[in-house]
Amino acid sequence: MKKSTHTIKMGSKSDKIFKMGAAIAGTFVLAIIALMVFQLVFESYPVWEEHGLGFITGTDWNAVEGRESFGALPYVLGTLVTAGLAMLIGVPLSIGIAMFVSDAPAKIGGPLGFLVELLAAVPSVIYGLWGLYIFKEYFRDFVEKPLHAAFGDTIFLFSGTPFGLDIFTASVILAIMIIPTVSAVAREIMRAVPQQQKEAAYMLGATRWEMFRLAVFPYAKTGLIGASILGLGRAVGETMAVTMLIGNATGASAIPSSLFKPSQTMSSIIANEFVEASPVGLHLPALIGVALILLGIAICINIVAHILVTRMLKVKEGAINN
Repeated sequence: MKKSTHTIKMGSKSDKIFKMGAAIAGTFVLAIIALMVFQLVFESYPVWEEHGLGFITGTDWNAVEGRESFGALPYVLGTLVTAGLAMLIGVPLSIGIAMFVSDAPAKIGGPLGFLVELLAAVPSVIYGLWGLYIFKEYFRDFVEKPLHAAFGDTIFLFSGTPFGLDIFTASVILAIMIIPTVSAVAREIMRAVPQQQKEAAYMLGATRWEMFRLAVFPYAKTGLIGASILGLGRAVGETMAVTMLIGNATGASAIPSSLFKPSQTMSSIIANEFVEASPVGLHLPALIGVALILLGIAICINIVAHILVTRMLKVKEGAINN
């Protein structure tokens, strides 16, 4: 009896220590985020004081002293367009890879999955260099120019002169970069689907595609959305590869109006100009203000993703209970 009482007391102490440690860790994360937001707001205050919300909607970007004018809209649009195109290209490919690897024999699926995961270990600057010196030339000659010749006069997305350093090239490289993350998570989610569910679909005469559509996707839908959001987070925040490939236009000329037009993202404008920005004037506060907007967009993406996943889980639980 004494032993069991002693064990219960030790267990309760361990639980208290664990709860305290988890609370401290959670508080530490929140404190770091709060400090980041405070520092960004404090350092960028001069540009907000000067331009107000016009800083978000403005399109000018002039760092010349005495004629300073800053607007972040072109870079916000550049970030959203490149990330959206990367998702449009990368997510279907990632899910296709995950479908093949999860259902393939171990001799094929194992090595192929390992090779895909190795892509995640490649630094982004390597992707940028490869895209700049090798991929750009082939992509321009065999994809962009034929698209421009076929649709350039009728579809505005393919207007402009393709020269390789543009939104389209940067988006394709971003898509390649998010494939390892999305496909690895999607593969594990698909493998977690009960085998009986897959076998039941086959017993009803389903083909392999029908098995995935009827048995795997409904079960793994929430996880696949989560995997896609992870890829979106990387695409929005990617810096070096995009900086090397997007063309680095500034001001109104950076507004995305064609896939073949140079632009910039919020990350790339910071990387390009932060070192040269003068602490006197509004140039440095403007760049920090862009960083604040980028942080806000990243937080909003995660909040929306959390809401979507929570709602889908509630719908699934309600269907199961019914």
